[in-house]
Amino acid sequence: MSYIRTTVANGVGEIILDRPKALNALDQTMIDDLHDVLERWADDDSVETVLVTSASERAFCAGGDIRAIRDSAIAGDAAAVTRYFASEYRVNQMIAEYPKPYVALIDGAAMGGGLGISVHGEIRVVTEKAMIAMPETAIGFFPDVGSTYFLPRLPQGVGMWLGLTGARLRGADAVAVGLATHFVPSSELGAVADTIRSGAGLAAALADHRDPVETTVPLAKIADYFGDTDVDAIVGGLRGAVGDEWAEEMLTLIASASPTSMFVTARLLELGATSSLAECLERELSTAERITVHPDFVEGVRAVLVDKDRNPSFAPPTIEEVDPASIADIVG
Repeated sequence: MSYIRTTVANGVGEIILDRPKALNALDQTMIDDLHDVLERWADDDSVETVLVTSASERAFCAGGDIRAIRDSAIAGDAAAVTRYFASEYRVNQMIAEYPKPYVALIDGAAMGGGLGISVHGEIRVVTEKAMIAMPETAIGFFPDVGSTYFLPRLPQGVGMWLGLTGARLRGADAVAVGLATHFVPSSELGAVADTIRSGAGLAAALADHRDPVETTVPLAKIADYFGDTDVDAIVGGLRGAVGDEWAEEMLTLIASASPTSMFVTARLLELGATSSLAECLERELSTAERITVHPDFVEGVRAVLVDKDRNPSFAPPTIEEVDPASIADIVG
């Protein structure tokens, strides 16, 4: 059974993500199917535009099938872990270099791997129901799928803020910071999709949705608190902001993150700021291979996705106890 459905009509090849019970989390078969379809359509003259949509009302794509990765890690199946991430990152690179317009319609959750199959594309349409996040530090992992390339290129501090805290953005906020390109009210998204499917063209479909959006994201605060690559300095600044409710909220988010993952994330974003996407993906692959054998990964996925008690026992449990040498061993 395939969780990817496709149609081709009027010059538009549509990929429909259809694994609703798992919120379209990308398993190995979905990644392989995505690659095969995109590879085939790249040279297909009947396909001029690629449209990616979801059959789920709740999610575009909630990420990668991280529970399956955990099972492979527990089993010591390093080859399966490597195959998964290598094939996923290959699709991310393919989307970034795709020779035809690639359009993603996001009307629900798009986290982790869901951003990997949308943000690298030319057009990313979001609605008020969109919920964008990179929550990997809470599961002992790190923001991947090329995010170590695109996060450092957002407004000052925004990438570090999203990467360390797992903070969630709504649709208009995602447009404001550059993760999405267009905002369309959810009630109008179907009409936009139908216009694209008709072959009328992207300009016609999005003509009424080019106005600037308003955002409540506190960009000045983010730049102030997260405009650094030093985790200790970032957390110290938040702790010192007595009476700042937003800073206190960020500390609450950080408290649920793996300290090791936070340092790994900060280092990867620092390196990614001066690297190409291909270099970032290569670095992410080697880091993924190493961090999935760290105890925080198995424990973090257990706490968030398996037992769902939200009470992980990370080792070490605080940022003060993280050994810089251990981070160098993971990031390389």
